[in-house]
Amino acid sequence: MPEPTMIIAATSLVGLTIVAGALLRAWHGWLELKRQELEGRSAKGETDAGSSIGAARIELSDLKERIKKLEAIASGVDL
Repeated sequence: MPEPTMIIAATSLVGLTIVAGALLRAWHGWLELKRQELEGRSAKGETDAGSSIGAARIELSDLKERIKKLEAIASGVDL
């Protein structure tokens, strides 16, 4: 009759193998989902134009603020 320690070790090993297999299968499914999303986005012609437009607006606003400060300094007004 096997020792209880060996039974517990074998059961733990089988359980760990099952969990690792399930996680590996989930990982492959997630990667496939991301591939499909990227292919769908490129097929539709979607780009990240929205975020680049937003960044351009922020940069333009920052430049306008700097110009106002420089004009105030040039005219001798303290901010």
